[in-house]
Amino acid sequence: MASLFADSFLASYRMAGTMASPLAGTLIRSRARRGKEDLNRRKERFGYAGARRPNGALVWVHAASVGETIAILPLVKRIEAMGAYVVLTTGTVTSAQLAAQKVGPRTLHQYAPLDLMPFVRRFLNAWRPQLAIFVESELWPATFHALATRNIPHVLVNARMSERSFFRWRRASSVIGAMLSNVTLCLAQTVDDAERFRVLGAPRVRVTGNLKFDTPAPPEIPAQQTLLEQTLQGRKIWLASSTHPGEEAIVLRVHKALKQHLPNLITIIVPRHPERGGEIAQLATAEGVSWMQRSAGNLPKADTEVYIADTIGEMGLHYRIAPVSFIGGSLVRHGGQNPIEPAKLGTAILHGPDVHNFPEIYTALNASNASIEVDGAEMLARSVGRLLVKEDERQRLCKSARSAIQEFEGALAATMNAIEPLLTAFSVSAALEQARR
Repeated sequence: MASLFADSFLASYRMAGTMASPLAGTLIRSRARRGKEDLNRRKERFGYAGARRPNGALVWVHAASVGETIAILPLVKRIEAMGAYVVLTTGTVTSAQLAAQKVGPRTLHQYAPLDLMPFVRRFLNAWRPQLAIFVESELWPATFHALATRNIPHVLVNARMSERSFFRWRRASSVIGAMLSNVTLCLAQTVDDAERFRVLGAPRVRVTGNLKFDTPAPPEIPAQQTLLEQTLQGRKIWLASSTHPGEEAIVLRVHKALKQHLPNLITIIVPRHPERGGEIAQLATAEGVSWMQRSAGNLPKADTEVYIADTIGEMGLHYRIAPVSFIGGSLVRHGGQNPIEPAKLGTAILHGPDVHNFPEIYTALNASNASIEVDGAEMLARSVGRLLVKEDERQRLCKSARSAIQEFEGALAATMNAIEPLLTAFSVSAALEQARR
């Protein structure tokens, strides 16, 4: 009975999506007005190929946004090295910009098709992938069905399932069970993630670890780093990284409080979504704080108090410049952002209490006394001020963070070992098919 209900529900979902597909253009235009879509490439959201499919074996890899894209790129390079091509899809403008900078010659970036059957069919017809890899928590009913119907192996990589999402899906257990039953392989980040996927119906689950631990630290940008270091020479610097709405106001209050004791202080704010740079500038103006925006090509001046680094692909630069970093998304109800990059780059880490997106990482950092949790502006100001003047404490935090992160490495090799048989099988099949032509 439960299976019949799930099949009926999912069939209704696909039918409703087909009927709604003519309205998708309105949705895309609305999102574009908020900076969330690229109208020049909107047809890709409807499944049209924005490039020609290369001849040979091809893997479809889907990563939702910037964090997932960064995590999956080392695996994409391993897949390329085996001779396959990759079509990498993402869903955000910022992740597309990042992909344009980072992908290799055998990888093509496309915007992901909306999860509506006409668009998914069009995408699969155009790209004809032999394998689909979805990163982390991307669960798309129409797409999962289309892959199963075409017998395309489908792997969930770096898969995670928060406790909150698990309890929500438990209310629709037959539906999620029907979806996950078609997954070829589920490679989970943690034992807890694996158990949640098993309970919800994924039949083949392994724990391979978190790929983000194996992601190389962001590369240096030597010329820019030298220029920024020279510009900020002699000043106390701290960074508020990956901030979300509500956090910048806190950061500005902290800056004003610290400025009374550290008159040469400069605060660098890197918003999680760079398009919010103008909004943050307005907040700074309202607080009477002088600011400069990096996206406008400006460097901070001697009297600049807040530097708004609203650009893409420069996190390595900012973490290397700042001896102390607050990791955003953690003083608001968001779940925190990834602290692995700052841990690898030797900046002391502070974060708020809401870090449920990365429980394993923050638990490891806190257990090793490798980060400091703050509960608001006052505690953040005290902690930043102390770390800026106490180098010994700052260095201890940085050393502990690097050690804590290293213990979790190895996910890339484990993931590659798990999917290699699938890659080998379809690479041979693709070669034989090409030989017949």
